[in-house]
Amino acid sequence: MAIPDLPNSRTDADGSAVIRVLSYNVRSMRDDEDALARVIRACAPDLVFVQEAPRFFRWRKHAARLAAKTDLVVLGGGATAAGPLLLCSLRAFVERAEDVLLPLTPGTHRRGFATAVVRFGGARVGVVSAHLSLHREERQAQAGLLLDRLRELDVPYAVAAGDLNEGPEGSAFGLLAAELQDCRAVRPWGAEATFPAGRPERRIDAVFASKGVEVLGCGVPVGLPGVSAADLAGATDHLPVLAALRLPA
Repeated sequence: MAIPDLPNSRTDADGSAVIRVLSYNVRSMRDDEDALARVIRACAPDLVFVQEAPRFFRWRKHAARLAAKTDLVVLGGGATAAGPLLLCSLRAFVERAEDVLLPLTPGTHRRGFATAVVRFGGARVGVVSAHLSLHREERQAQAGLLLDRLRELDVPYAVAAGDLNEGPEGSAFGLLAAELQDCRAVRPWGAEATFPAGRPERRIDAVFASKGVEVLGCGVPVGLPGVSAADLAGATDHLPVLAALRLPA
């Protein structure tokens, strides 16, 4: 079934910009890589917030291959951010990028953020890709660190996205939604649940934007032209979240 059109990327005469951002847990690219690339290309994103990017043997080569297959470039992250990765289109002017490793709790996986500041036309925005812990207390602490990181970027507008490992009822999700716009809640578009990909039941992947960013639509791109159910099921174990945002100049 077709879904309503989502605005395409553009730069307006006043310098403001409409961008498409995609959040996607790719499970280390262990599934159907060609299906993954087709989904990303069909979404036509300006920024891709990746979680579970390859972190081990030849991880840079894997990241570069995904970027090449999707007509994007690697902005930052990967193994040096413990999994989160950022890709961008050639529309983006990159001011800086930095990977941040979070405090390690013994017995758990290391977590981190892939962060950057980019410009589209006259619009300047800080971005963070994140994958929060499986453990509730650690997850909430990491959500607070994510908000701290956005403030440290010292930019007028920000977008954060990722796999939160909990739904809107969770304390970490709630902490982020109290300070940022939960884009899906602001302007629903497409489908809602993101996990598991084969039979989605929970919304644990999300895109957040700071106040002042206009949300034009956000959700799972089920029914988007070029995005097939077979590709969504075969690409990875999560469904992607696509949002269209207007950034003021």
